[in-house]
Formats: sequence, C-alpha cells, structure tokens
Amino acid sequence: GDDDFVSLDGHAEILAEHVGSDVDFVADTYGDEALSAIDDLSGGEALLLENARMCDEELPEEEPEAKAETAFVRTLAPEFDAYVNDAYSAAHRSHASLVGFPVVMDAYAGRVMQTEYEANSAIAGREFDGDVTMVVGGTKATDVIDVMNNLGDTVDTFCLGGIAGELFLRADGYPVGSDVGDMELFDEQWERNRDTIESLLAEHGDAIRLATDLAYEADDGGRAEDLVSGIDEKTKPYLDVGTMTVEDYQGIVRDSEAVFVKGALGMFEDERFKKGTVGVLEAIAETDCFSVVGGGDTSRAVELYGMSEEDFSHVSIAGGAYIRALTGEPLVGIEVLEAAAERMEREA
Repeated sequence: GDDDFVSLDGHAEILAEHVGSDVDFVADTYGDEALSAIDDLSGGEALLLENARMCDEELPEEEPEAKAETAFVRTLAPEFDAYVNDAYSAAHRSHASLVGFPVVMDAYAGRVMQTEYEANSAIAGREFDGDVTMVVGGTKATDVIDVMNNLGDTVDTFCLGGIAGELFLRADGYPVGSDVGDMELFDEQWERNRDTIESLLAEHGDAIRLATDLAYEADDGGRAEDLVSGIDEKTKPYLDVGTMTVEDYQGIVRDSEAVFVKGALGMFEDERFKKGTVGVLEAIAETDCFSVVGGGDTSRAVELYGMSEEDFSHVSIAGGAYIRALTGEPLVGIEVLEAAAERMEREA
C-alpha cells in the first residue's frame, strides 16, 4: 500500500463510541498477529484489523476470481462465517477486500450499501410518476455531463450551474468560463465535452435549464450579478448562479416528485456565493419529494449551512460509485454480491 494510507487505530476508538462497547485493534491484517487476535475473540467481542489498503495484494485492479486467490483472502476467509460490504463509495473498485471474499464465502450488503444502491436505482430506473429533476453543478463537468447523457430520457428537467452550466452556456453562444481554484482548466473541459454538450442540447434542449443570470465579485468585494443575455465578452469569473436563476430552479424543484443533486451551483464556501447551492437545497428540503443529494461538496453544504441529512431522502457520500452507477457503468462490488446471493440461494 501507499504511505499516505492511514492506520485504523483511531477508528477503533470512534467505532467503540458508536456501538457502546470495546472494539479491539490489531496493527496487522492477515499475519500471525491478526490471526492470533481473531482466535482470542469471544462471543460478542469486536476486533478491527489494520487498513486493508496497507496490503500489497489489495490495490491492483483484477478480476474477482484473481482477488479470491490472494493470500489475503485465502488466509482470512476461513476465519469467518460471513462477509458484509458496507462501502458503496468503493463499489466500483475491484480490490481484494471488496471483490475477493464474496467469491469464496457467504456475502451480504450492509445497510449503507443497501440504501445507496436503492437511491441510485430509483434515479436510473425512474421509479416515479411525477416530474423528475436533476440539479447539476460542481467543477468536474465530464462526470455530470456523462450522467446527463445517460439519463437524458429519464429526467424531465436538468437545472445547471457550476462549471457544467458555464460549458452549456458557452455552447449556447455566451463567452463565459474561467479557471477557478484547482479545477481542471475550463478550456480543456470544453474541448473534451463539446460534442456531447452539443448533442444533448440538440436532443434534450427543452429539458435543459440554464442560468439567466450569474454572480461575480464586484470591485468593492461584494456580490454583483450580470444578466447572461448581456454578456458579450469574457471579462470576469462567475462564481454562482444569480438570484433570478435561483428562484427559477426553486420553482422547478417544488413542482417535482423526485429531485437529485450532483454538484454545487456555485462557490458556496464563500458566503457571498452560497445563494445558488443553499437556496436550491433549502427548497428541496422544504418540498415533499424524494430527494437524493450526491457528492462530497454538496453534502458539505448541507452541513455547513444548518440543514440536516434528515431533510432529504438520502445524502450520498459515494462519490465515484454514485457517478458510475448513474452513467450506466456496472459496479463490480455490487456484481459480486449479487453473484454470491445467487450462489447462496442455490446452495440453500
């Protein structure tokens, strides 16, 4: 494993606080120290092994059958009756701890895994009769544009902001788009996604809602806004959608049966430019709809501005797995659990 993978010693203490009983820790994964600690366990006791990322056999991406043959899996599997995977956020990775064990032993999905999977399935399978809306933002435009491309026939309205929104505005003829912070260069994202954006606008233009005004930092340091229709040259970076756009998007989500959020509409970490992200999230929280908030940035906005996870049907922390599922890519961590379930049913 890499040097920057952390030990789980501190995690054992946190886990003990949550479960209300001691959780022992051993700084070993499948060596003699780990096996001895496992053998010493009594009924009702819990043991946390060292981070699997520190095992050399954990990380290389290989087929599940190959991972099942690693010493890591072959050594630990006989020590346990069942395997539970509750790491949906890593379900797209073919690592030994995620895909090796379900090949050789009874395997189950944990509650977080189940909730995340059901939320993703609800989106991709459109399990709703009313309007379905997706709020699309963030700085990694390629990911969300791929999602839009896959869900174009499933989602009724896409409300765009962030870098993705500016890319679509550029395709619509407006000279917007600047490099902000440590994001991938705007022009590079434009060239990579241009064909897909133009295709989406041609095929699903009526479903794609773009900002009509944008916010920027004024000379006095405050927030100012421009009408998109009046932008005729690129002179400044825009850091949020404008007030009219926020009100438009709020009206759309309030009339929706299901709303999914992927990415922030602006630089919400700055109080001046939180209006888009926070305003739309608050409207969703107040609406009686099925709502999924996905992505680390958006989840952070929920916490930062006084909202609660309970205000939404689900707040996802899955990141890459969330995106891959929405783009239609299979998740190997799910596939091996499904295969294990079928095997267990045959053997029952």
